[in-house]
Amino acid sequence: MPTTRHTVTVEHGDQRVRVTIGDRVVADTRRPVLLHETGLPVRYYVPRDDVDMTLLEPTPTHTTCPYKGTASYWSFHGENGPLADVAWEYPDPLPAVALIRDHLSFYDSHADIQVLPD
Repeated sequence: MPTTRHTVTVEHGDQRVRVTIGDRVVADTRRPVLLHETGLPVRYYVPRDDVDMTLLEPTPTHTTCPYKGTASYWSFHGENGPLADVAWEYPDPLPAVALIRDHLSFYDSHADIQVLPD
């Protein structure tokens, strides 16, 4: 039986990516990093400079991925109260995915992630 090799690749994108939670724009960029991982949808990582960090607060949650490193999580604080762990980042990613350093990605279960036409 053939086995599927697990791969993770990253690349710079030029798509416009907007992230909203409720009616708040949390992030808007034309400089995403796209992360492709076997068996998962493409993840858009947004540079911190393009995220409204005033809407986010770090949480104590951390997870470890053997392909990316240790992730830290962020909660959203909006007018309807906090939403825990809506975004994550890899402050010190493994060398193979170093492009995601200083970038956040958002769960599509909590946020509306739009890839917009030019």
